Amino acid sequence: MTQQGDRSSQDAVDLPDLLERVDNEHDLLCELIGMFKEEFPLVLQSLKQSVVREDIKNVEVTSHALKGMLSALSVTRAAAIAARLEEMGRDGKTLGMTEALALLEHEVSTLLPELDAYTAEAKP
Repeated sequence: MTQQGDRSSQDAVDLPDLLERVDNEHDLLCELIGMFKEEFPLVLQSLKQSVVREDIKNVEVTSHALKGMLSALSVTRAAAIAARLEEMGRDGKTLGMTEALALLEHEVSTLLPELDAYTAEAKP
């Protein structure tokens, strides 16, 4: 996302950091994004169900997994929200959990299309 009219400061992914993490290996980047796109919706759905059921232990575990997945792709704002949910689960706090989940969902709402765009740009 290099054009001036883009959301550059609002992008979910810190692309320069992500490219540095993969040593500018675009094939590796595309492979990581592909794995993420398979796993992420399933883990997010599990988190949603856990929040609805107020399954505190699973909120903690699932949020931890999401935090790792998001951090690995330099999705720092969403990873921070997942960390907050993980902490809430660890501390047994359900108050505010639904709001934190909504914030996470909002933060990642453009993530998959953004990753698709990076994958398309990386192709030779």
